[in-house]
Amino acid sequence: MIIGIPKEIKESEHRVGMTPSGVQALIQNGHAVYVQNSAGQGSGHSDDDYLSVGAKLLKNIEEVYDISEMIIKVKEPLKSEYSLIKEGQIIYTYFHFASSLELTNAMVDSKSICIAYETVENYDRSLPLLTPMSEVAGRMAAQQGAKFLEKHQKGCGILLGGVPGVSPAKAIVLGGGVVGTQSAKMLAGLGADVTILDISLDRLRELDDIMPKNVKTKFSNQYNIKQEIQNAHLVIGAVLIAGAKAPNLITKNMLKDLRKGTVLVDVAVDQGGCFETTKPTTHSSPTYIIDDVLHYSVANMPGAVPMTSTEALTNATIAYAVEIANKGWKKACNENEPLKKGLNIINGDIVYKAVAEAFDLNYTELNI
Repeated sequence: MIIGIPKEIKESEHRVGMTPSGVQALIQNGHAVYVQNSAGQGSGHSDDDYLSVGAKLLKNIEEVYDISEMIIKVKEPLKSEYSLIKEGQIIYTYFHFASSLELTNAMVDSKSICIAYETVENYDRSLPLLTPMSEVAGRMAAQQGAKFLEKHQKGCGILLGGVPGVSPAKAIVLGGGVVGTQSAKMLAGLGADVTILDISLDRLRELDDIMPKNVKTKFSNQYNIKQEIQNAHLVIGAVLIAGAKAPNLITKNMLKDLRKGTVLVDVAVDQGGCFETTKPTTHSSPTYIIDDVLHYSVANMPGAVPMTSTEALTNATIAYAVEIANKGWKKACNENEPLKKGLNIINGDIVYKAVAEAFDLNYTELNI
């Protein structure tokens, strides 16, 4: 199979779809890999690194899309890429369709094969290709929250861990999955007073066993969320429903109950956000203020630490990429049920129910 790795063009996105080690694995399996010039530079991988493992370099993104049967990316195609995608071409990347009707319609119109990292799902319901970036984003959420609590950043001016004789900041984490767990670990390590809310009692019991003493657990419902956020300095939104739009757990009306300078970090922004007032921001302009509450909702948080996140992503995606390339997407998906769940759009049909439901579009039962 001919595989292409274009340079990411989303603002402040420094990751690349595959490290040289991943490219080497594909080439060792008999496939040809074309990498756009300087695609890996932001992640610390030079063109020579790719050439040394047998990849071929192409000058521009148009050439990469034109020659390739499968495109391996990090982020969803942007508007300038829509016309480059060919019918039947495999696009293997994070799509997060439920947050963008425009993207969904564009991929339907392209009649491509859209395999979304975020909906590949193991039998235990874990998300193997989303997990590494969720780990990065969860840890970054705590870092960014700590930074934007500073007064000159328009936060309330509190140190997360406090000091002897001064109380630490109160941090609320909505969701006890991968993002929430990683956020809570980092916040706890910085000395914050942390509360995690989740709707699963089994998960809360697990967290109660493994978390340090400064992390408490609480069942998540509208009443408890409203009570907890009133005294919070930092709230991290870490709620995920695979492939679907995130629920709004904090409404605009609830902002009036928050302290002035409270920081909201919405890691669920890729799926529409779990705060009603969330809108996607960028690393160059990451925050905005509504009702004296600072919002941070950068849609590609792990892009700021590409040396870590590109390697972590390739570690997770390469095995599936090799399987798709070796067998073709149909055979690979039929023989690998977790991978099959990554199919979102095929030849103009939406085959992932949550995507169709997000925009009330026609859903086609998967039959391959």
